[in-house]
Amino acid sequence: MSILESIGSEAPTPGGGTVAALTLAHAHSLAAMVSRLTIGKNKWQEGHEISNMIINSSEESLQRAIKLAEGDSLAFDKVIDSYRMPRSNDEEIESRKLAILESTIGAAKTPSEIADEGLKLLSILPDLARYGNLNAITDLAASSELAFTAVYIASLNVKINVDSMSDEELNKIQNNTTIILTKSQELIMSIREIVSRRMAT
Repeated sequence: MSILESIGSEAPTPGGGTVAALTLAHAHSLAAMVSRLTIGKNKWQEGHEISNMIINSSEESLQRAIKLAEGDSLAFDKVIDSYRMPRSNDEEIESRKLAILESTIGAAKTPSEIADEGLKLLSILPDLARYGNLNAITDLAASSELAFTAVYIASLNVKINVDSMSDEELNKIQNNTTIILTKSQELIMSIREIVSRRMAT
């Protein structure tokens, strides 16, 4: 079964968090493509430094995104398993309660990491937007929009896990993810402005 068939099946995983990470992987791939179209061309000399940086980190970033995609599904599977634990006596009830909390924290941490990785990419794309190959500016725009979408989807997945129960650790994850989303919103607006300006020239 392909990943798209798996996502489209009735199984709860892979779901939105996995899609967010895969979306981020596409964003990294497009950023690498724009970077490769920029280096080696004197016309885009100002974009060589950021392009080389993106290319040098591209493979590691892609692998990280894929790992997070897998991790998100595994984390949510643990939540499902914890809810299926027996609860016929006080000991089992307490064990189940602890397992649900721990698995929910894990299910919130992974999309928060996806959001953080998306922010990292967004934070370096403005320079590529300014100085990268103009002929690939729409690909740069696509990369940035995908990165932001990954952050947004991941933030929703954090919120739904946090909202399911009250816990200090979950609240910390939520607060951190909210900061990530706010910074990402500022960056995508900046990149959109740069792209619009360059496309108008």
